[in-house]
Amino acid sequence: MLTYRVRAPRAVPPTVFVLLSAFSRAPGAEATNAVPAAETVMPAIVVTATREARPARETPCAMSVLSAGVLREDKAARTVPDALRAEPGIMAQKTAHAQGSPYIRGFTGYRNLFLIDGVRLNNSVFRDGPNQYWSTVDPLGLSRLEVVRGPFSVLYGSDAIGGTVNAVTRGAQDLRPGSGWDRSLYYRYADAENAHVARLETIGRATANLVLTAGYSYKDFGDVRGGKSVGVQPRTGYGERDWDAKAEYFVGDNAWLVLAHQSVDIDDAWRTHKTVHGIDWAGLTVGEELRRALDQNRDLTYLQYHHLDLHGPVEEIHAGVSRHLQSETQDRLRTGDRHDVQGFDVETAGAFFTLKSPSPAGRLIYGAEFYRDDVASYLRTLNSDGTVRATAIQGPVGDNAAYDLLGTYLQDEIPLASRLVMILGARYELARAAAGAVQDPATGERIAVAGAWDDLAGSARMLCHLNEQRTWSAFAGVSQGFRAPNLSDLTRFDTARTDEIETPSPDLDPEHYVSCEAGLKAATPELSAQLACFHTDVAGMIARTPTGRVIDGNHEVTKRNSGDGYVQGVEIDARYRVRRGLSAFGAFTYMDGRVEAYPTSGVEPVTEYIDRLMPPTGRVGLRWDGDGRYWIEGACTAASRADRLSTQDRSDSSRIPPGGTPAYTVYDLRGGWNLKEGLSLSLAVENLTDEDYRIHGSGVNEPGRNFVAAMQSTF
Repeated sequence: MLTYRVRAPRAVPPTVFVLLSAFSRAPGAEATNAVPAAETVMPAIVVTATREARPARETPCAMSVLSAGVLREDKAARTVPDALRAEPGIMAQKTAHAQGSPYIRGFTGYRNLFLIDGVRLNNSVFRDGPNQYWSTVDPLGLSRLEVVRGPFSVLYGSDAIGGTVNAVTRGAQDLRPGSGWDRSLYYRYADAENAHVARLETIGRATANLVLTAGYSYKDFGDVRGGKSVGVQPRTGYGERDWDAKAEYFVGDNAWLVLAHQSVDIDDAWRTHKTVHGIDWAGLTVGEELRRALDQNRDLTYLQYHHLDLHGPVEEIHAGVSRHLQSETQDRLRTGDRHDVQGFDVETAGAFFTLKSPSPAGRLIYGAEFYRDDVASYLRTLNSDGTVRATAIQGPVGDNAAYDLLGTYLQDEIPLASRLVMILGARYELARAAAGAVQDPATGERIAVAGAWDDLAGSARMLCHLNEQRTWSAFAGVSQGFRAPNLSDLTRFDTARTDEIETPSPDLDPEHYVSCEAGLKAATPELSAQLACFHTDVAGMIARTPTGRVIDGNHEVTKRNSGDGYVQGVEIDARYRVRRGLSAFGAFTYMDGRVEAYPTSGVEPVTEYIDRLMPPTGRVGLRWDGDGRYWIEGACTAASRADRLSTQDRSDSSRIPPGGTPAYTVYDLRGGWNLKEGLSLSLAVENLTDEDYRIHGSGVNEPGRNFVAAMQSTF
């Protein structure tokens, strides 16, 4: 059974202790006046799936929870996308070593939603296809990751199509019991990545009711060494600095305030597949640009208030405001000394409230949220001495732009029988865009683009416990998804895939999705398992289409609502305790998907495979735990040849080899040792056979044989 360890400072009220990183108590949980035990082991708690805390086995959907121990030690994850790569239904593509973009149930980029403590990371400049923004979240600053697969637009609005991931940051729940202050040092070394990562962190009680958290992460990644024939991949290294701080003030037994800030700075992260530093492995083409390097900066500040166990028509209140600033700068040097710098700054103001009330039929959760993006975008052409030669009308997206998202939602949990529950939900969403400086691709003149779209989406999910012990359950559901065109869809003027340039598309309609899902869950002392089957219907998906024109040596593509399609698949994830201390685990994903597209400039659509369709992928392994002091794990991951290609895939020749991405089989060996209280060490040998391989659609190969060591000391 999936578990995570809950720890809280002694002075924190026990009701709040259960919910430090959640929005409400799990159904059936009772408040007590006793101080929690030094270490309480409980079922994995999930908030994202239903907007209230509940055990994973009580969620009517497919999901995963990755604890801090998994992120730091079991996986020793370099980035958030790396942490997700072994989860069923997920393919963690990497355009560059610093730019990972998970495909969840066939979708990536702006069709997956990322939350940080419930605050949207997504904004209106997120691109179609792979992007790097999930890599700007520091996994070392997280208490856990919650991964929910499938459309959740009813609860979270636009973009929540393939999946929704909520990153819960470090805080009071991570303070060791009986400790006034915890200071910790974490270090990770990986030789094939030439990587050194360190984090300093402190969590402690400033007063009886005030808990403070602060951390700083230093990351130095050198050039990645590929498998036995690829060798060192030049210009794949980069640097990163992260810091975060949080203050949690507990007003009473059932109320608390949170003020938090986090800052991320990623420097000189190259997209090598577009440059002369790309590799020609398996027939790939090598780019012609001399440099394409990106800097990423992100700053998030939020204030939240949570109040539980109120008496009256409203039982719980959760509210917050946030300010999110995301910046990107790209330095590009092409042949013929053509040098330009482009980028954008997006400042997002957000606000939300969520309420919980009893209803005549069950329990209501309802609320509203609002986000506004203010966007400044630029493109400057430089002379050889670095001075500005010319300034364009816009950068990668329209300049002097704004984008609003307003959503209201209602969800009712209705018990139909002692072991059967239904959850019904609905959401109204309004999106509005306006860009004052957009370059017309036909005339080169400055134009303005504006639009507004709204939608009403619904969902119905059921969970049935199949036995009295609730160790076996079945779930099923149907949910609508909705994604409004964003500024990247409407105004983008930037390079796309190999030898392509994307131009503005001001006349677009929203995308619509309907997903059906059914599955089984097991949570017995011997078996923890999850089986899910899903089918998602696609209507009006926005996709790139060639125009037949050539701009500055690149083929012009624009966007249009392509038409209908589907994505469907099967996901299996299981762990079985063979005997005390020894368990076997495995996961498997099979996926298929097709959609109407416009591979040429013709007017008639063609039905093709969806872009970057995940190949059949499986993972099996054995793990032995020695009385909590040490563990060892061996695993094998295999993926078949990714040869179900779209026209876009076949043309992306610097990332996808001719005929598709080769199959691979990779073996890993990991182990860990708790040397003493507060001191642990984990070691791993990844890719034991030093295989040359890459995840389908990536711009770099994965590391070859990689020795990884991670140490954590808390005192």
